[in-house]
Amino acid sequence: MSEGARWVKVAGLEEIPDEGVLAVEVDDETPIALVRTEGEVFAVRDVCSHAEVRLSEGEVEDGTIECWLHGSCFDLRSGAAINPPATQPVPTYDVKIDGDDVLVSLDEKNS
Repeated sequence: MSEGARWVKVAGLEEIPDEGVLAVEVDDETPIALVRTEGEVFAVRDVCSHAEVRLSEGEVEDGTIECWLHGSCFDLRSGAAINPPATQPVPTYDVKIDGDDVLVSLDEKNS
């Protein structure tokens, strides 16, 4: 995790469905998809790198999130595009859980 990161509370843990996604917007401009799967919470930019649609409307499976429009999947840990048509990764963000609060560092881990 980033030292000196700016952590922002984005949701309560109970708001994110198990094996599901919660769309949030930080600072009125950064769309983030919070994904809860396999007991962990991940944060990725909520915009597909291929078609610029919301990833939060897609399916979560096996550590990936799938874009509902063309079927590209992205790795939740790295943001890497797993299959076409997307070829570029999506930014990911560090997440920490503080009690029941979900906090995200707005410093992108990749871009």
